[in-house]
Amino acid sequence: MNLMTSKVLSMTFAKKALIVGTTAAIVAGSSATAQSSLNGAGASFPAPFYQAAFAGAARKGIKVNYQSVGSGAGVRQFVAGSVDFGATDKPIKSSEAAKVKRGVVQFPAVGGTIAIAYNNPTCANLKLTQKQAVDIFLGKIKSFEQLKCGKGKITVVHRSDGSGTTFAFTNSLSAFSPEWKSKVGEGKSVKWPVGVGGKGNEGVAGVISNTPGGVGYLNQAFVRGKIKAAALQNKAGKFVKPTLASGAAALNNIKLDANLAGEDPNPAGAASYPISTLTWILAYEKGNGAKASTIRKAMMYLLGPGQNLADNLGYVPLKGSVLAAAKKAVARIGQ
Repeated sequence: MNLMTSKVLSMTFAKKALIVGTTAAIVAGSSATAQSSLNGAGASFPAPFYQAAFAGAARKGIKVNYQSVGSGAGVRQFVAGSVDFGATDKPIKSSEAAKVKRGVVQFPAVGGTIAIAYNNPTCANLKLTQKQAVDIFLGKIKSFEQLKCGKGKITVVHRSDGSGTTFAFTNSLSAFSPEWKSKVGEGKSVKWPVGVGGKGNEGVAGVISNTPGGVGYLNQAFVRGKIKAAALQNKAGKFVKPTLASGAAALNNIKLDANLAGEDPNPAGAASYPISTLTWILAYEKGNGAKASTIRKAMMYLLGPGQNLADNLGYVPLKGSVLAAAKKAVARIGQ
């Protein structure tokens, strides 16, 4: 082998080594990025809040990808172990939690109100009794004329997917009406007497917005543009719109159990909005490995600076003992 050939072979080997080394570094870097990023999925109700809060966390170096797939799908993915955390508007069932060998850490992340939302410019200020609200979704009230507000037929819009928003809404309708409870009941999915479906709060908002006369149920955060929120009569007989103040008044009546779950489908109080709910994060107590610290940091950001975003986004921030209990639960998220 002459000197020139030897130099060429040496250069070729050096280039190959550089390419292999660079590729390995890129793969290692990608792997490190994947390891430092968290993946969560679940409820669409709090999705705008989570996405805004996690955008703030990203500026602190905490990367979180949240997929709004509905509470039902979120719980299924959490039980299957395919996400770093789940999210649901209905606390996890004991039968579902029993399948999670890594242990469940459940805590409320934010509060919110579920508006009876409508699209009808001829009806400026819709006021509904609890009976009227039920009768709309039973299909007994078919027009705005029957409500003495504007004109036009009503098209009921509901969720097509398994949804914690649906559970909270139908739970309240069951509290409002024995007829609803016996004929339809409450759950993440129910057999709707009438109406058309939309996937997620996003989908329902889209159908209502594009359907003159559309009436459905939405997290207050999705009430915008053509969509308005009705004032709903509460237990005290007052007509109240879903707001931060009326939601906070209602949520103050909720008592949490040992698993930080709790609900009140028709709260007392003259200032309370009747359909108000908490929404929960589901994390693993163990088996988080190197991600444990990042998960805790992400959740503490959600429960800390993130709460300051809640009001402007149409949510009710956690306060007092509820917030303290949620932060205490985060400390249980281990390796």
